[in-house]
Amino acid sequence: MKNANPEARISVKLVSEVGVGTVAAGVAKGHADMVLVSGHDGGTGASPLTSIKHAGLPWELGLAETQQTLVLNHLRDRIKVQTDGQMKTGRDIVIGGLLGAEEFGFGTAALVVCGCVMMRKCHSNTCPVGVATQDPELRKLFSGKPEYLVNFFRMIAQEIREYLAKLGFRKFDDIIGRSDLLEVNKAIEFWKTRNLDFSKVFMRPSDASLPVKCTSKQDHGIENFFDVRLMDKVKNAIENKKPVSLELPICNVDRTAGTMLSGIIAKKHGNAGLPEDTINVTFKGCAGQSFGAFLAHGVTFTLVGEANDYLGKGISGGKIIVKPPENASYNASENIIVGNVLLYGATSGEVYINGRAGERFAIRNSGATVVVEGLGDHGCEYMTGGRVVVLGPTGVNFGAGMSGGIAYIYDEDQFFNDRCNLDMIDLDPVISDEDVKELRSILEKHVLYTGSSKAKYILGNWCDEIPKFAKVFPIEYRKALGRMMKEDAVIKREVQND
Repeated sequence: MKNANPEARISVKLVSEVGVGTVAAGVAKGHADMVLVSGHDGGTGASPLTSIKHAGLPWELGLAETQQTLVLNHLRDRIKVQTDGQMKTGRDIVIGGLLGAEEFGFGTAALVVCGCVMMRKCHSNTCPVGVATQDPELRKLFSGKPEYLVNFFRMIAQEIREYLAKLGFRKFDDIIGRSDLLEVNKAIEFWKTRNLDFSKVFMRPSDASLPVKCTSKQDHGIENFFDVRLMDKVKNAIENKKPVSLELPICNVDRTAGTMLSGIIAKKHGNAGLPEDTINVTFKGCAGQSFGAFLAHGVTFTLVGEANDYLGKGISGGKIIVKPPENASYNASENIIVGNVLLYGATSGEVYINGRAGERFAIRNSGATVVVEGLGDHGCEYMTGGRVVVLGPTGVNFGAGMSGGIAYIYDEDQFFNDRCNLDMIDLDPVISDEDVKELRSILEKHVLYTGSSKAKYILGNWCDEIPKFAKVFPIEYRKALGRMMKEDAVIKREVQND
């Protein structure tokens, strides 16, 4: 995430539960800027009832464990701690501060101030007071005003000041981590709670020199990011859109190659990015995880070698080409050349892979065009758009939850029908002129960029091989296209009548 935007403040949300402190320590070691410990009382009105009733613990318990673990492991000074979960009063904030929190989240209380009546209909578009709905008639019922929130938070701040005065402090920073100022209310002597021991919750490390709040910034090591090496060499291309071609070595510790570069391009040129192939980089070696993640339009990455997991994650218009070295002695179409979870959440762009991929390929792809020569289980899961061409076998559960886009599968062995999930997809032959033209065009590009021998063979024997392709057509996508065609026909008739 720091690669995508070095200036971003990275927050990790954790559920208040036993062991949350250990996870928070890992978050701090992973260089997050802030960790949020969320209590079980919070949650939106769309939360499942089982989650509302049975998931999580009170924020006080999770916050106390997190604070103690971070302090004892000398990590508290480099990360901020936030908590939420039905914060309503200044007293809640002061208790949170004494247990170690520096920041606080308000959700339900702020919504109630704006008119929410807790109908728990947030997910159904039927909110009766117009808070959580897109229905124009219901939105008219919204009565909230910014002034209401201003008044509410002023009252919270005033109550906090009053509690600080009672405790003898001037600044909120002075009470952070002072759990020694908390005590059990002795007036509550109910027989069921009489023997509860809260000493572990109120415990403070004996070493008073250990920091109990964030006093420094995380060292994210941005200067060591892979893309820093690229910046000087492609600066003129980013500023003036002048084409540049480079060759660089890469190894498996070089992660998220191209992500910082794409972030800078997006910041300067927006979603349009740069003209096609403005920045053309050829890498040789084994790329680390997330190679080409969020790659922007105008950037072309050619990898001669192999790649680890998450290649092309969130690709946003760029082009990625992966192929084996020219002197490779193996058959590329029969060997895995890239890892798992490729093109997760891809929105646009092109990817050509001369070899096979691992599992969970093109999950949530919503617009990228991809060619691969075989893949593992769960291919195209939850895909919503784009085009995927597979020139080889697939694993099981292909197309589960697929609601958009088209996939063309080269089913040479006629086993694909048994490997796909037919709950939401249909399998059609590739017979229409439009489909044939589209598929051929994609394969020709694949040959151009990767030199794939398998794609060359298919194109060279086109009439014999095209019947071996199956077209994966999502049922919902087919229905949507049908509705669009009917609407277009109606509009056309109305225009003709006018």
